[in-house]
Amino acid sequence: MDISSLRERNGGVMTVAELNGFIKNLFDSNRTLAGISIKGEISNFTNHRTGHLYFSVKDSESQIRAVMFRSSRARLKFMPENGMNVILHGSVSVYQRDGSYQLYVNSMQPDGIGALYLAYEQLKEKLLSEGLFDDSRKLPIPKYPEKIGIITSPTGAAIRDVLNVLGRRYPLASVYLYPALVQGEGAEADLIKGLDYFEKSKLVDTVIIGRGGGSIEDLWAFNSEALARKLASMTVPTISAVGHETDFTICDFAADLRAPTPSAAAELATPDIRELYLTLGGAGERIENALISLLEMKKERLFRITERFLSERDSYVLGKAENIASLGEDLKRAMREFLQNKTNGLILNAEKLNALSPLSVMSRGFAYTTVNSRIIKSVKDTKVGDDIKINFKDGAINAKVALVEENI
Repeated sequence: MDISSLRERNGGVMTVAELNGFIKNLFDSNRTLAGISIKGEISNFTNHRTGHLYFSVKDSESQIRAVMFRSSRARLKFMPENGMNVILHGSVSVYQRDGSYQLYVNSMQPDGIGALYLAYEQLKEKLLSEGLFDDSRKLPIPKYPEKIGIITSPTGAAIRDVLNVLGRRYPLASVYLYPALVQGEGAEADLIKGLDYFEKSKLVDTVIIGRGGGSIEDLWAFNSEALARKLASMTVPTISAVGHETDFTICDFAADLRAPTPSAAAELATPDIRELYLTLGGAGERIENALISLLEMKKERLFRITERFLSERDSYVLGKAENIASLGEDLKRAMREFLQNKTNGLILNAEKLNALSPLSVMSRGFAYTTVNSRIIKSVKDTKVGDDIKINFKDGAINAKVALVEENI
């Protein structure tokens, strides 16, 4: 609807909304304004909680308000900042409620620097300020690993290089490969899953994560903030080996050790078995020489002790012999006294026993009576008709009890 028809409908008077709507239609119908690219410096930047970005873009003479909605912002590789020079692409239209025109931004890139490189620098600075790259957080790489985990593409040159170096340098270690995408969609998630697997399984004592060289776009999965935080939290030591020697990724800073290439990672992860053989051989010789020296020293000491013992032996033995002879005389004397005392006691006890002996009593005319070999001590121990035996000193009489009389 043109402006004249608006005037006729309202008696020649337009409402504010009608005017703003008319102007908006003018902007939206203009092909130039529908797809425009401009460059300038960002100011008044606001990262709104809704996800929309509000800011102004200016040069030395003028400025225009701009907005980038959340759907477009999701495609950004970096975070805009005040003072940043950018190139913007979008459309110019009118915000009808306020009657102001502004730039609706669909895409944005840094002016004079690549968006990916800027995003890389921003994330690096952020994580560095958090202390995520501090050496104090990093784990030492085992000197003699038994099991090595590798997270990379199973078909790339990196895995072949690593396996060749490990096979030549340290074939004692077992190698476990976690096959992962290393670029494109899904690569970031694959790499994190590989780290999760080796950490939770406790299968290895060193993890190498990486890939061969490529453009910054090819290596972008290794610039992931989530991957960096996972590396920093690992309890298994990690070595990052991404790209060529001149390539640096966020993964390199977050890992416990950075290797310039995958081949170099294999070398940093292991000792050289040939050097080990030489070291062990030298150590064996040193141990052998040390043992020989020790034995010679002990032999010399034993010789000195033996010589001193032999020189002192005669006087020592003579002194001990005299002591033994003296002790022998004392022992003889003690034995004689002991035997004499025991003999005297034996004679005295024999005399006492003889005085108490039944034979001695019986020699004075006494006898004792038994019935069935049992001594009769009382008339109550027998009865009329028992066969009894009366024993005298020189013999015995067998009799039969005819009468038993008890004292009253």
